[in-house]
Amino acid sequence: MAAIYQAAYRRAALFCRSHSTYVKKMRYLNKLKEDDSLCRQAQTSGTFYLFHNLSPFLRKVEEKYLIPQLSAAGALERSVIEAELKGSFTDLRKALFVVDEDSSSLLASAQALLRWHDSHQYCSKTGQPTQKNVAGSKRVCHASGITYYPQMSPVVIILVSDGSRCLLARQPSFPQGMYTALSGFCDIGEAVEETARREVAEEVGLEVESLWYSASQHWPFPSSCLMIACHALVRGQQLEISMNSLELEEARWFGLEEVMEGLKREPKSAKQDNGNFLPWFPPKQAIAHQLINEWVKQQTS
Repeated sequence: MAAIYQAAYRRAALFCRSHSTYVKKMRYLNKLKEDDSLCRQAQTSGTFYLFHNLSPFLRKVEEKYLIPQLSAAGALERSVIEAELKGSFTDLRKALFVVDEDSSSLLASAQALLRWHDSHQYCSKTGQPTQKNVAGSKRVCHASGITYYPQMSPVVIILVSDGSRCLLARQPSFPQGMYTALSGFCDIGEAVEETARREVAEEVGLEVESLWYSASQHWPFPSSCLMIACHALVRGQQLEISMNSLELEEARWFGLEEVMEGLKREPKSAKQDNGNFLPWFPPKQAIAHQLINEWVKQQTS
C-alpha cells in the first residue's frame, strides 16, 4: 500500500510541477509583451532568428536544415551574413517544409508578426505613425490613443467526402500535380459551419449534409490566417461536381487507393516521362495533410 501511495504521489507531484511550469511560462511571456523594461532585460540574454525581406536564415548541416540562434543581431549586409554563418536566407514557403515542426511553427509566427508590423506603420484613423512596444506585441498611435494588436483572418479548410471517396482540388497557382482540400475565408458575420457550407456550394456545387471539426493551425500565407479544419459529408443523391472555374483549375473525387499512393508520393517523383504529373498532396506540416490522413484512417478502420 505504501508503494502504491508513493507511486500515486509521484505522478500527482509530476503533474502539478508540469502544470505549474506551463502556467509560469505563459505568465512570463505575457509580462514580456506588456513590460518594456523586462523585455529589454530578456533581450540581453535571448537568442534571435534572422530574417531578410521576410525570408528566414537557414543553415544546411548534412541532410538537415537548421536555424542558427544568435546571441546578437546587427545591421550587416545579406551577403556578409550568409558568408560568415555559412547559410542562406530562404523563402518561407520552402523553409517551413525543410525544418522540424517546432521551428516551422516559430518561423511562421515570426514572419507573420514582421509582416503585420510592416503593414501597420500608420494609424488608420489619423494617418500618424504608430509606435511598437519593445516586444512587438502591439502598436500605438499616440495622436488618437488607439492601440493596434496583431490579428489573424479565419479560414475554413474542408475535406469533403461522399462516404467512400474524398474530394480534392487545385488552383492554377499550385505546383503542378498538387491537390488539396477546399478552403475559404470567413465572411463577416458567418459562423464556421456557414462558411464551410457556402465554400463547398460555391466552389464545387455540392450541399453539405453533416460537418465536424478536426483541428486548427496558424498559416502565414497569404497573410496571417487561422486555418480551421473540418470534415464534411455531402448528400448521396447529389455527387456530380459543378466546379467554379473562376476559383479552381480542377476538382475531382479520389478513391482510397489513389489517396494512399498520393500521400506517399514526393513532389519530385510526381512527374512522369510524358510530362504529366501524378497527384501529390500537401506535406505533413500542413493541416490539409492531417485532414487527408484522418480520412484514410476512417476508411481503413
